[in-house]
Amino acid sequence: MAKGKTEMMFSPNDYVVYPSHGVGRVVSIEEQEIAGIMLEMFVITFEKDKMTLRVPTAKAESVGMRPLSSPDVVEKAMATLKGRARVKRAMWSRRAQEYEQKINSGDLIMIAEVVRDLHRNDEQREQSYSERQLYEAALERLTREVAAVEGGQEDLAQKKIDEVLEGRAAAA
Repeated sequence: MAKGKTEMMFSPNDYVVYPSHGVGRVVSIEEQEIAGIMLEMFVITFEKDKMTLRVPTAKAESVGMRPLSSPDVVEKAMATLKGRARVKRAMWSRRAQEYEQKINSGDLIMIAEVVRDLHRNDEQREQSYSERQLYEAALERLTREVAAVEGGQEDLAQKKIDEVLEGRAAAA
């Protein structure tokens, strides 16, 4: 992929991952005048969030916009979910900040790490409100991308992720 050819990276109807918003779909590429300068923009919709984002094509790479993960990466993310939770002994505010950074990195493996580390089964202690919020945000991002990679059904992706997490709890 040559630098400067970012415009060719994505086409209308392509699913993309925007780090701070998750999976969206490019609906069009349009020209828009901003402060007297004509810019070519990717128009991306995030249907679940009822949001549309316009990203200058020249900035897509630098903001971390990327194509969907490959099936291999999805498998690695699932393997990550099976691992043991790694919870540092740092203060919650510090850990929460790290989890937030991982979620907004747009990196599927890092998002899977957050889901793995914050997942609680029924026998474990209750989650705090902020823990639950981070867990749900990571789970939603993971589910949406797995669904998009595997053909689009979020309920099936959710079931697959739940089975991996429940299998881990049973093995523990």
